[in-house]
Amino acid sequence: MEDGQSKIHLLEKVYYEGCPGCKIEKRKDTQEEIPWKTLISIWIIVLCNALPISSLFPFLYFMIRDFHIAEREEDVGYYAGFVGSAFMLGRALTSIFWGMLADRYGRKPIIIIGTIAVVIFNTMFGLSVNFWMAISARFLLGSLCGLLGPAKAYISEICREEHQAVGMSMITSAWGIGLIIGPALGGLLAQPAEKYPHIFSKESLFGRFPYLLPCLFISIFATIVTISAFWLPESLHMHKSKNTPGDESYEELEAASRKTCEESIGIEDKERGVNPEKSLYKNWPLISSIIVYCVFSLHDMAYTEIFSLWAVSPRKIGGLSYSSEAVGVILSITGFGMLINQLFLYPSFSRYLGPVMVTRICGVLAIPVLQSYPFIALLSGLSLSILLNSASAIKNCLSEQHQRGAANGISMTFMSLFKAIGPACGGALLSWSETRQDVAFLPSTHMVFTLLNVVEIVGVLLTLKPFLVERKN
Repeated sequence: MEDGQSKIHLLEKVYYEGCPGCKIEKRKDTQEEIPWKTLISIWIIVLCNALPISSLFPFLYFMIRDFHIAEREEDVGYYAGFVGSAFMLGRALTSIFWGMLADRYGRKPIIIIGTIAVVIFNTMFGLSVNFWMAISARFLLGSLCGLLGPAKAYISEICREEHQAVGMSMITSAWGIGLIIGPALGGLLAQPAEKYPHIFSKESLFGRFPYLLPCLFISIFATIVTISAFWLPESLHMHKSKNTPGDESYEELEAASRKTCEESIGIEDKERGVNPEKSLYKNWPLISSIIVYCVFSLHDMAYTEIFSLWAVSPRKIGGLSYSSEAVGVILSITGFGMLINQLFLYPSFSRYLGPVMVTRICGVLAIPVLQSYPFIALLSGLSLSILLNSASAIKNCLSEQHQRGAANGISMTFMSLFKAIGPACGGALLSWSETRQDVAFLPSTHMVFTLLNVVEIVGVLLTLKPFLVERKN
């Protein structure tokens, strides 16, 4: 009987008074409803992180042009690529560091630091007066805004297991909304003295700093988010177990269970002839997946940079001569289509065909769409607008899906690194292709879109066996 009572006691959870993590656990165990209030707060925080990433693309070409660092129009894309890469490079270098701090000091402080970084460095970017100031501001913003990983961890900790999918979909939708609102803000609010001379004079603050208004708008929103984040409940356990013999807390039971699970995995590895201590490095399904994610990440970021710069480039060098406002509208329509796809279409196809097969099909279908862009540029008027918006929406719906799987710190670091390489390479390739107007083989922008397709083809080939090995359940 005593043994039975002891076993029952071991299964009881022990909640430590004053521990925020225990408070969250107790709420999860006693309340079955979804914590909508907290989820909406995280949704707004992720949106705050997404806006500065996408808002600069409509006006980046004009900003670099105004810095007078490029000697020729064809060189603008080269310098713009480095500005586009700076944010992701900063994130790649610090994402693991911020994750470690979040595990030690809590999710909430890291989230608040991230929103404060948006306030300061996004405003600094809008006030940039030269190329190096712009790069520094974007790099510091990426380095200090490490809230995406902690936000995902926070969602997993505040939601019951049956509500995890709802919580993670909140992050997906916030990111999608950011891809809609961000370009719209950048396109509509940049260069306000030129677009709205009856409201903003050239001698005003926004006339002297033509790219400050969209950045300031986002920074004001981030300020409000920062203040509200102070009321966000912490989810990390902050206590030390001081139990008498035979009195084990839930934390210790969970650790014991995890150890047992790891030992079981080790036995399975030994049966397959794999050393458990080195199994992480020999986990080819994981490593091959990360490589595929990285290749597609490079392609997607290079494409985003190239498309925005190509659309605003003069027609005489192969562009469309679009305004920042027009590009912002296109990117917003594209973002809306991508959001609808992520929430409704992709999950159904993924369940039916599997994520790897969907990635292969999307990669193959994206190739002719991407190669059609130089021919679309030959059009004008309404036909150009309709076809360009349609092609852009389709192309983006056919990408991004492969990024759903990578969530841990190592994969996020490598993906951020490749996302940093993408814009730099994309901008340089666009500048080079725009100098090739009269060559016989793949003239002008035909070359840059062909090279993008080469990367797409490599990504598709890497999803095939024997390279990509899907983990068996």
